Amino acid sequence: MAQHTITNRPSSPPGHRRRLPYRYWVAVVYVLGLFVEIMDTTIVNVAVPALAAEFGTTPIHTHWAVLGYLLSLALFIPASGWIGDRFGTKRVFLVALALFTVASALCGLAQTLDQLIAFRILQGVGGGMLTPVGGAMLYRAFPQSQRAKAATAVFGVAVLAPAIGPVLGGLLVDTASWRWIFYINIPLGILTVALAATVLVEHREPHARRFDIAGFVLGGTALTTTLYGLSLGPTLGWTSPTIVAALICAPLVAVAFVMVERTRSEPLVHVALFRDPMFRIGNIAGGFLIGGYLGLIFLLPLFLQGPQGQSALHSGLILLPQSVGALVSSQIAGRWWYRHYGPRPLMVYGALLAAASGVAFLAVGADTDPLVTAALLGLRGLAIGPVFIALQTATYATISPAATGQAVAIYNTQRQVSAAVGIALGAAWLTARTPDKAEGVDPVSAFHESFVLVSILLLVGALISARIKTADARATMDPPPEPPTRTAGDVADPPARLSAREAGDDGAHPPRSST
Repeated sequence: MAQHTITNRPSSPPGHRRRLPYRYWVAVVYVLGLFVEIMDTTIVNVAVPALAAEFGTTPIHTHWAVLGYLLSLALFIPASGWIGDRFGTKRVFLVALALFTVASALCGLAQTLDQLIAFRILQGVGGGMLTPVGGAMLYRAFPQSQRAKAATAVFGVAVLAPAIGPVLGGLLVDTASWRWIFYINIPLGILTVALAATVLVEHREPHARRFDIAGFVLGGTALTTTLYGLSLGPTLGWTSPTIVAALICAPLVAVAFVMVERTRSEPLVHVALFRDPMFRIGNIAGGFLIGGYLGLIFLLPLFLQGPQGQSALHSGLILLPQSVGALVSSQIAGRWWYRHYGPRPLMVYGALLAAASGVAFLAVGADTDPLVTAALLGLRGLAIGPVFIALQTATYATISPAATGQAVAIYNTQRQVSAAVGIALGAAWLTARTPDKAEGVDPVSAFHESFVLVSILLLVGALISARIKTADARATMDPPPEPPTRTAGDVADPPARLSAREAGDDGAHPPRSST
């Protein structure tokens, strides 16, 4: 007998659930989980020098504690849709959050760098399932006419969490220990698990598609060999047999991955979506833009705590204006600029300004006033905010509603891959240009060269963004029309396919059972 969608609605919900509509409980749970997961992508950056001192290595060799997390995020984001459909979104969300919390505790207890990297990879497995599955529950709970409210809350967290991460991480490193940047996740994780177990209801798709094992293995192999080659090339030597093999293997496996996915009826990644010009250009441009932006974010704490001699807390505070600037300009761009000018000028000029601000760090030396550094970062944040608002909006501009969920999964995977590659490139160049690898190069100059490299990625992203046609994004620039009446054949917005009954739910109660 076919398995049907399960959405267990409690017969007598608690009083607090009657006072607050169900959709808001889902939003609270998702925002809490999202906050912890996103914050962990930046909180470790300011602790890298402390980790290096703890484990007796150089700061640049600890970057796999960051890359390992991003790697497992990228691997499990595309697989999370199938996992949620197969085992139920509530169950998977709880398991993912519990895994993330336990892995956080293990990271704090790590006694070697290898242990820390392994536990960070485990942490990323939980985080990779947490965000997409939680997003599916969120969009399922909100009716279409109210999903803009949900998106606003999610975007606020996506900007706020990276801003808090470096400051909180710096405070914990300076006043307690680097281990507390992981221990702090434990009470937040337990609280969110308890709340989620109480208020969420289960949902499982009646006919979960078959898992694309070949796509998962090939995609993971291509990504892992790429990062391995880029990261260890400067250390082992670019002519080392293992590095040469990794860098040759990576593109070959990537081509095999694309060929396999094109032949699958239910692929892990729907590569056919790249036939859409806006989606293709948006993802390619986004790869360079995200890699360039996050590459510098990784390098700056090393520079501030290395040549400049700042404390972990001070480096976090110096980084804060960048996130504040991005938050302010993104709100203005989302409300006014995008509607009037469209995506291309925001992406092109914003990326050019962000690249210029990165090059301006050539004037920042070991003795530069921290206020000057903070001001440059504030300008960089103001420039980059409109870029990412326009990028995310325009990328989906011509994607059909039925394919939006698949497009979101691809974009989120690309975002993590681009972040990992950007960090790996910056770290590789910095390693290759350190005094013990390159004679006559002082540490400040090595950082300056790395800053220019990641800024070039932003410049390339700006040039690719110039190919975007404003006319193709016109529908996203106009005020949204009144939502049409749903029919049984309609498919909801990302990231989850909704049943006809769920799509018409007002969100005040848990979704109705489907039989």
